[in-house]
This record gives sequence, structure tokens and C-alpha cells, in this order.
Amino acid sequence: MAESKSTPITAELYDYVLRHNPPLDPVLRELVEVTHRSLPQQAGMQSAEEQAPLLAFLVRLVGARHIVEVGTFTGFSALAMAQALPADGRLIACDVSEEWTAYGRKAWAKAGVEARIDLRIAPALNTLRAMPAEPHIDLAYLDADKENYIPYWEELVPRMNPGGLIVADNVFYHGAVTAPTPSTAGAAIQAFNDHVAADVRMEAVMLTVADGLTLARRLG
Repeated sequence: MAESKSTPITAELYDYVLRHNPPLDPVLRELVEVTHRSLPQQAGMQSAEEQAPLLAFLVRLVGARHIVEVGTFTGFSALAMAQALPADGRLIACDVSEEWTAYGRKAWAKAGVEARIDLRIAPALNTLRAMPAEPHIDLAYLDADKENYIPYWEELVPRMNPGGLIVADNVFYHGAVTAPTPSTAGAAIQAFNDHVAADVRMEAVMLTVADGLTLARRLG
């Protein structure tokens, strides 16, 4: 077994990371606080704080103009990515909850990026399958129900532009991917990770960011 060179993330080191990353702007910060205050039982579904500047960085790095997000919750990651888009860029946000995404709508309007975000309340597979079949997506962020990660992946990959990036969150699933008898969701992520590693259409790397993050680039 290979030896890990990762430094254990203590509370002090995590705070150090956040202090040396671009800070959340006031609207993003408020959305984090509102989510934890209003939805304390579900707040863990929100992307980790350090992922907001990372996602914005990736949007700018690939020059994204067309983004698809599968799983929006209260709109934190969508807001971070929309702020990094050019004024004529668009983000399609897929979710099934009017209640949770209502928090996002308010934040997007407050940040002045609501015109860049097309929120579609419907099962995400239906939304993805209704999109043009040809490559047109520059970046996709996958952070939804784990049992459907492979179907989402299979709808997204053919629609990615060459060099387009899929970012998949929770690929460790709280460590369940190494459990001998994982939960249903943990087993789904195990299968997803194997599926991604075997996909010759994509070049993928798995990173120890938050609960595990895979970056996958569409090959030409």
C-alpha cells in the first residue's frame, strides 16, 4: 500500500487554508450563514467553503461560458461559478427543490448574477436529456444524489466540449468508498469512481479536497 504524504487537516490548518484562499464575498458568506441557520439538518449538503474559490478559479481557467450544475441545494456553488462567468455566460442549475433553491435565488439576485443562472426544477436526468446532444458544455459540477452519478456522467460526457471539465464532489463519500460493506450511496460512489477511472473519453484526477473531488477533462 502506498504511503500517504497528505498532511492531516486540523482545525487550525483548515482555518489557515481559508485565510490564504480568496475570501468569500459578503453575499457568499451570508448564504453560508443563512443555510446553516435555516436548514441546520441539511446544511452539510452545501459545498465546502474552500470549494467556492476553487470552482471560480476553474471557471476562469477553462474560460467557461456554458456551465451545468447537477445539484444546487441553496445555490452556494452556483453563485461562486456564476460570479466567475463573463457577463454573457450562462449556468444551468438542476435541482428538484423549490424550497432550498429559493435561498439561492435571493442570493443570486443580491449578487447581481441572476441573469446568468437558469434554474430548472425537474429531475436532473430529464433536464440533461433535453439539452442539445452535441458538445457544448465547458464545465459541469456534479453534486447531487449519489445513486445517479453514473447516469449523470453518461449524459454529461458526450455534451462536453473538448477540454471541458467535469468536477465531481463527494467522491470519498465520508470514507465509505473503502468500506467492505458500504451504504447504498457509498457503493454507488465506489462504482462511479471505477467508472470514471475506466472512461477512455476523459482524463481524470482524484483530489483530497473536502470530501474528495474528481476533476475530469474531456479529451479531444
